[in-house]
Amino acid sequence: MPREIGDAEEFMRLAEGAAECRVKRLGGETKLKVRARGALITIRLESKAADELAARLKCAKVEV
Repeated sequence: MPREIGDAEEFMRLAEGAAECRVKRLGGETKLKVRARGALITIRLESKAADELAARLKCAKVEV
């Protein structure tokens, strides 16, 4: 079941075991999606903050 998270630190904690992160750019906003154990976790951030968060992720990144 998909969930949207509002906190970047919680997103990082939940994304630890993810194999892939999908990055979708929506104008000035960016959505990051990771498939975690049993759930699709998403977060919406401003582009600059999303780029910084994506750089911290250890999984492979795919631009959508």
